Amino acid sequence: MKAIQITEFGGPEVMKLIDCKDPIVGEGQEIIDVTAIGINYADTHQTENSYLSPQKLPLIPGIEVVGTTAAGVRVLAPIDGGGYSQKAVAHSAALIPIPDSVTDQQALAMLVQGSTAWHILKTIGHLKVGETVVVHAAAGGVGSIAIQLAKMWGAKVIAVASSEAKRSLAKSLGADEVVDATQENLGDAIKAANAGKRVNIVLEMVGGKTFDESLEILAPFGRLITYGMASRTAPSLIQPATLMGGSKTISGFWLSHCFGKKELMNDVIEQLFKLIEEEKLKPVIGAAFPLSQANLAHRSMLARETTGKITLNPNE
Repeated sequence: MKAIQITEFGGPEVMKLIDCKDPIVGEGQEIIDVTAIGINYADTHQTENSYLSPQKLPLIPGIEVVGTTAAGVRVLAPIDGGGYSQKAVAHSAALIPIPDSVTDQQALAMLVQGSTAWHILKTIGHLKVGETVVVHAAAGGVGSIAIQLAKMWGAKVIAVASSEAKRSLAKSLGADEVVDATQENLGDAIKAANAGKRVNIVLEMVGGKTFDESLEILAPFGRLITYGMASRTAPSLIQPATLMGGSKTISGFWLSHCFGKKELMNDVIEQLFKLIEEEKLKPVIGAAFPLSQANLAHRSMLARETTGKITLNPNE
């Protein structure tokens, strides 16, 4: 089979297309003939070895695929690794059958991005009707779904994005207000979009100054949920008194803690599939790259040129 492998850590250039043996299936596992591969921002951290969990070489990146089982069932499959390939091994209990009306790309958009958006709003954010939610990276995979779910659950949404095209996309998805992410005084701009008021929830995955300004504009009992650091720049150190003085909460979210838990993964994704079938949720499907050009896909993602869910075609 063909796969993308890295033998040294670094940027997109370390990914190489190789021919290798099919993976070995263990007890309680199944081999998946892959028809589409999902790309996640975490994959770019994997190749750098800057992810939350340390990586080992040689490495085939990727944690999600769509494909068919030996029995011919079309499934969405979270995997432990090795996703950038034509065949992958998944735990049988983790497989999620895909309804006929949901495309491969839509299904892939739900595994990491959809479930993350769900959990950061509901499980971690405890969103209430009438609250104001700020969505950074609003045109991305998580952001584009979070806008729709937050509106569905009764929130006012302020979307933050770096280009006019991305802000227009956020508006089309239901965002009440949009803010230019490149503004010098981002916190002030977000407050201005909220009629000068502080906000209740911020979904933050940029890091650095964006994190700092987002924390500053939280209302009393406001919640900042951090689920990434795309800028590779750490925020300022936080003094506990800052949180006490504003009755603010900072929560972290890592989807890995949901893997293997049916109620947190399978059940949530099945609900998301139902929303797609009912046309209440419309995943934004971005570019599809050939497997052989996985490095270009990563470059595009790192340059923030992408919107929605980015995928790889294992047969190209």
